[in-house]
Parts: sequence; structure tokens; C-alpha cells
Amino acid sequence: MTTQPWYRQFWPWFLIVLPGTVVIASLYTVYLANLHADDMVVDDYYKRGLSINRELDRERRAEALAITAELQHDGRVIRMFVTGNVDASQLRLTFSHPMEADRDITIPLAKIAPQIYEGMLPTPPKGYWHWVLDPGAGSDWRIVGEQRF
Repeated sequence: MTTQPWYRQFWPWFLIVLPGTVVIASLYTVYLANLHADDMVVDDYYKRGLSINRELDRERRAEALAITAELQHDGRVIRMFVTGNVDASQLRLTFSHPMEADRDITIPLAKIAPQIYEGMLPTPPKGYWHWVLDPGAGSDWRIVGEQRF
């Protein structure tokens, strides 16, 4: 009786393919995990925690100045109705996605009428977003809100 070499038999290849498939599937899983990494954890959590007090002070300053804002949207057009003592010619509106930091958007809002500011979004957002309105870098007040598009 003649025996075939091992590479011509079924069972060795069957036993090699099973672990090989698991290795390939685990490498693909690692690739997917890195591709869709969770943005909720920040690297500099200590510095971020220290800056929260400054942000809260800016929100309290807006309350003390009786500054409020109401956001309206129509597709890509964003209109902000601001009440209070705000005389800036331009405001900054930052939309933050709750889960994906790479989707955050900052747009300038130009004053089109007394207490009315308007700007354009690059694309109409969908879903739930947090927003921050302030006069720009180094400002002493800010207003925060939430919006579902």
C-alpha cells in the first residue's frame, strides 16, 4: 500500500485552516477596533478636568450678563437669536458630536440684524449634537445647548 505525502491529504489542511481562519479574523477585528476607536476617553484628562472650572465660570458670566440664545436651523442655514448685552459683529458656534470628536464643526456666525446671527454649515447634520456659542478665543462668556437635527 502506498501512502500519499502529507500535503496531499485532507486532514492536515483541515487542521491548518481552522487556526489560520481564527488568526485572520482576529487581525481583522483589531483593524476594525482601531478604525472606529472610541473618542470618549481623552489623553489629557487631568488638564481637561482643570479647565472645566474656567468653562463653568464663562457660563456663569453669561448668566450674570443675562445672555441667552435660541438656535434655529433650516437645512444648512443656522440662525442664532441672542438676547442680552451682546454687540459683537461675529460669534463662534461649535457643534460637538457626543460620541465622535472627528465630526465636530466650528462655524462663524455673522450679525445680520440686532441680536440675530447667521451662518452656514458645510453639510446638514443629523442626530443629536451639543453646541457652544461664544465671541471667540479669549472670551469671558459662553452659552451651551443641545440640538437634535
